[in-house]
Amino acid sequence: MPDAELEIGTWAKLALIAERARREPRCQFTSLAHLLNERFLAACYHRLGRDRASGVDGVTWKEYGEHLEENLRDLVTRMKAKRYKPQPAKRVYIPKDEHSQRPLGLPALEDKIVQKGIAEILSAIHEADFLDCSYGFRPGRGCHQAINAVDKTIMTQPINHVIDADIKGFFDSVSHAGLMKCLRVRVKDPNFLLLIERFLKAGYFEAGEIVATERGTPQGGNLSPMLSNIFLHYVLDLWFEKRVKRQVRGVSFLVRYADDFICMAQCEEGAQSILQAVSERFAAFDLALHPEKTRVIGFGRNERRNARRENRRPETFDFLGFTHYCWRSRRGSFIVGRKTSGKKFRKKCRELNEWLKAVRNTCPVKEWWPVLRAKLRGHYQYYGLSGNMRTLRMFHRLVVRMALKWLNRRSQRRSFRWEQFWAYLNRYPLPEPRIVHNLYTLRPVT
Repeated sequence: MPDAELEIGTWAKLALIAERARREPRCQFTSLAHLLNERFLAACYHRLGRDRASGVDGVTWKEYGEHLEENLRDLVTRMKAKRYKPQPAKRVYIPKDEHSQRPLGLPALEDKIVQKGIAEILSAIHEADFLDCSYGFRPGRGCHQAINAVDKTIMTQPINHVIDADIKGFFDSVSHAGLMKCLRVRVKDPNFLLLIERFLKAGYFEAGEIVATERGTPQGGNLSPMLSNIFLHYVLDLWFEKRVKRQVRGVSFLVRYADDFICMAQCEEGAQSILQAVSERFAAFDLALHPEKTRVIGFGRNERRNARRENRRPETFDFLGFTHYCWRSRRGSFIVGRKTSGKKFRKKCRELNEWLKAVRNTCPVKEWWPVLRAKLRGHYQYYGLSGNMRTLRMFHRLVVRMALKWLNRRSQRRSFRWEQFWAYLNRYPLPEPRIVHNLYTLRPVT
C-alpha cells in the first residue's frame, strides 16, 4: 500500500472540491485531469478487487503490480499526451433470471484503475448534488436504506398507489450525447471529458470481434455506476422533485437505486399522470419503460380492503430482490410486509445447488463446509429484513437438504443417514436464519 503521505495531496484536493461543490451548486470545475497522477492512481490500484476477472489483455492485479511504478508512469505519460485509449471491454454474460442473461463488460486492469480515479473525482463533485431519494452506489447508502425509505414513506404518508417501473435496457440504451450534456453541467475540463468519452466509445470484444458502441455504458466497470447516477440525477430525480411533485395532485415520492426506482402517490389520477410524464421524459432522452414490467397498482393501508371488495388478491410489487405486500401486525395495524422475491429465491437455490454439486468431489468436506457457512451468512446479511423470517427458514431447510443430497453422492456408497447428518450438524452447525436489518421502527436502518 502506498505511503499515506504520498496520497494526501490528491485526496486533500478532492476534499476541497467536495466542499466547494457543496457550497457553490453552480460552480463548474475546469481543471480535473491533472488529479489523475501516479500517486493517486496507485491508491486507486490498491482499492481494486484483487481476485476479479481480467479483461481482454489477460493482465491480473498481481501481474500489473509487479512493475506498478513503471506501469503507472507510462500510463500518466500517455494520458498527458492524449495517447491513452481504453481497450474494448471483454463481454461476458451472467444469469439474470430463469429466462435471460445480463451482459457485462470487463475492462482491462489499466482501464479499471483510470475508471476508479475518474469515479472518485466525479463522486467528490456530484455527491453534494445528489438528492436524498437516490441510494445506489453512494457512500453510506445501500439497498437496505432504499427499502427502508419505501417502507417509511408508505407507512407514514397517505400513499394509496405505487408506480412499479422498469427502464428497458437502461445500461445499453443511455445516450452518449445526453450523458455528456449532464456531465458538462459541473465539469468543464475538456481533457477530463475526453477521457470519459473515450471510455464510452471503447466498445467491447465478443466472439473474436470488436463491437463499437454508439450508446450505453457497459456494466462491470468502476465508472458505469457513477455515470448512471449522474445521468438519472438530472433526467429523473431533479426533474421529479422540481416539476412532477409540484404538478401532481396529492403527495408523491420517488426512491431510486441505480436504474431501479419506485414512485409512490396518494391518488390514482396522480399515479397515472406520473407514469405518463415519466414515459415522455425518458422518450426525450432515448429511453423507454418496459411495457410488460411497468404498471400502476393499488398499495397502502386500504389495499387489502379494496381487494376483498373487488374479489381479487391484493397487489404486490418487487423492488431490490424483495416482494412487498400489504399486511397487518399482531395488533391488527397495517404494515408493509416483504419476503425474498420468488425469482431471486429460485436463483439463489439453483446457484447453491450447482456449487454443491461442483465441489463435493473436488475437495474434502472440511474445506468447503466453511465456505457454505459463509454463503449462508451472506444470504442472511442481505435478505435478513424484518418480516422475511419465514422465507429465510425455508432457504435454510433447503440448503440442509441439498447439503445432505450431495454429501451422499460423493461415491457409490451412501455417506449419511439423517440421524448421522443431524449429529454432524450439531458438531459443525450451519448458521441459523436471523433478522439483520430491523425495518419495523421509525429509526433509519443502518
